[in-house]
Amino acid sequence: MTAARYDCDVLVIGGGIVGLATAHALRAARPGLAVTVLEKEAGEARHQTGRNSGVIHSGVYYRPGSMKARFAVRGAAEMGKFCAEHGIPHAVPGKMIVATDRSELPRLHELAQRARRNKVPVRELGPAQIAEREPEVRGVAALHVMTTGTCDFAAVARQLAELATVRLGTEVTAVDRRPGVGVAVRTADGHVLRARALVNCAGLYSDRIAELAGDRPGLRIVPFRGEYYRLAPGREYLVRGLVYPVPDPAFPFLGVHLTRGLDGEVHIGPNAVLALAREGYDWRTVRPGELAGTLAWPGMWRLAARHWRAGALELRRSWSKRAFTAAVRRLLPAVTEDDLLPAPSGVRAQAVLPDGTLADDFRIVEGPHTVHVLNAPSPAATASLPIGREVASRVLRTLGP
Repeated sequence: MTAARYDCDVLVIGGGIVGLATAHALRAARPGLAVTVLEKEAGEARHQTGRNSGVIHSGVYYRPGSMKARFAVRGAAEMGKFCAEHGIPHAVPGKMIVATDRSELPRLHELAQRARRNKVPVRELGPAQIAEREPEVRGVAALHVMTTGTCDFAAVARQLAELATVRLGTEVTAVDRRPGVGVAVRTADGHVLRARALVNCAGLYSDRIAELAGDRPGLRIVPFRGEYYRLAPGREYLVRGLVYPVPDPAFPFLGVHLTRGLDGEVHIGPNAVLALAREGYDWRTVRPGELAGTLAWPGMWRLAARHWRAGALELRRSWSKRAFTAAVRRLLPAVTEDDLLPAPSGVRAQAVLPDGTLADDFRIVEGPHTVHVLNAPSPAATASLPIGREVASRVLRTLGP
């Protein structure tokens, strides 16, 4: 492989919002750089980017100083500006994090302290103020997070794609890395593409791509499906904005929340259950090889042993609409089973470490001629523009002047 035979300077695998933001950042930082995004689906944003609550997170939850905290705060402001500049509908309604029981008050207070350390403006509310903002929601106390917004992340991804070179329907099946030269990837249709550097933003398959490149990620992507319902027509009035429970600090999941979208529909969810395939959006979708790979990972069993009670509750809410409704009624007492209609699910690409720990921050790993984004679940969509710049800066260091 010689310089004359490069098809482009940088190949980006993955046409979700992080991969597209990375391509955008590379072109912005070095105009004229040839960047190509490879996406295996027929369109952009078909997985995590296009299957979430559409919430622009403010950065209230994340460990101060972490990439999640820094990039979410920065990314929320930048995402609103990007949407405004490109005519993408968005809003900043704020949200409430509601304690439904006095036992949750210490955790709510800790969240308030964390928000202030992350420079996220919050206001503490009592029951009367909760009822003023959300008449049907019940709680003993709440945090009002003023900078939380909503947008269509898939529309953002499509706009980013217009600013990049994207090859759709192009699945990478092999990676050949040659030290001091660059990388070559083979696609499912037999084509070979050569570049000076490779960026792996493959989401649910990011660990697999890292392994194809000869890098050892030291983790396994475990797919957790998040199942949603939506409020039946005529019942949307029960929720005016965005309402979240106080999260369990042992998990990176935020719990079943209530989200009024820009279209006025109210989505309720998600839960978090192990998917039986990396793109397993329902219980019927099973890929035995992928499931075997998940179950063979030692960290999966250590995770299950540590959190089996919480996992059992999530499974029960998945299989029983009555149990799911009961969980929602803690926040929204007026809701009934008949009010909840099925809505599309999403799958979260969660990195699990060998000791069974859930990676709690974004994870970006470099190798010769490669940069791998190995853990980018929520709030990655919110933080995608800063993540893209961070990845781009690492790639440019690899490329040199």
